[in-house]
Amino acid sequence: MDPIYGRIASNKRRTFFLFFLYAVLFVGIGYFAGIYIGDPAVGIVIAAIVFVILFLISFFQGQSVVTSMAGAKEVSKQQEPFLHNTVEALSIAAGKPMPKIYIIETEVPNAFAAGRNPQNAVIAVTRGLMKRLNRQELEGVLAHEMAHINNYDVLLATVAIVLAGTIVFVSVIARNMIFFGGMGRGGRRSGQGQLIALAVVIVLAIIAPIFAQLLKFAISRQREYLADATAADFTGYPEGLASALEKITDQQVKNSPIENNALNGLYIVNPSLGAKQSNRANVLFSTHPPAIERIKRLRAM
Repeated sequence: MDPIYGRIASNKRRTFFLFFLYAVLFVGIGYFAGIYIGDPAVGIVIAAIVFVILFLISFFQGQSVVTSMAGAKEVSKQQEPFLHNTVEALSIAAGKPMPKIYIIETEVPNAFAAGRNPQNAVIAVTRGLMKRLNRQELEGVLAHEMAHINNYDVLLATVAIVLAGTIVFVSVIARNMIFFGGMGRGGRRSGQGQLIALAVVIVLAIIAPIFAQLLKFAISRQREYLADATAADFTGYPEGLASALEKITDQQVKNSPIENNALNGLYIVNPSLGAKQSNRANVLFSTHPPAIERIKRLRAM
């Protein structure tokens, strides 16, 4: 098996396992919160319903949610012919349908891909990216985003945005139930069980946001390396993407229009770090591997 496709399969298995753990954590919060209010079945049902609804929304409308959050607008071939022609050529090279093209009107260079599969995917680039990169660099970035689509990263990354936010939301509800809820219908006889449930909910409410962030880390880091390698394979010119990563990383700015904690992991370079990615502390908590390491690997090809 081609090493790239072996890594794709491995990443998918690990990610679906993380989603399974995520669902267990989600339902666990509902179960113990239900014990606290006197009816665990109610807590499980509510948690399961909310989880399924938000999962379906993220699956079928995830790309629309993401592009809206990013402030991206779809552009036609007449509006951006070079951009469309480049993506069309890369789509042919990948053997996949051409994604829709979006532009974010900001001077900060960056790009991302989103969607649930190659038939329902989008690529968004900023105006600054188009202005600051030459043809080969821009092709490298677009190839990287096509690689995410080709490697079926887009579904997992897009759904993860909604799920990560959901688990944080549920943990907040659980905490509110603790602080403002009563002892439930069980009365004194169930007091001990409710105290145990209270302790568990507190622990889960603390762990949940951390787990949500770890989920995003697991989805993003290794897949960036894989997308870089796949992009180099598409273009046959790793230096184009390597040079683009240098420029994009150096031109990220603090509190930029594209910086969004929910979306940072989707971009080719994390907007919240940019040039600071050489700092060990920042790298540890980043959704992306260090840009310098990515560039090094590309130039070693």
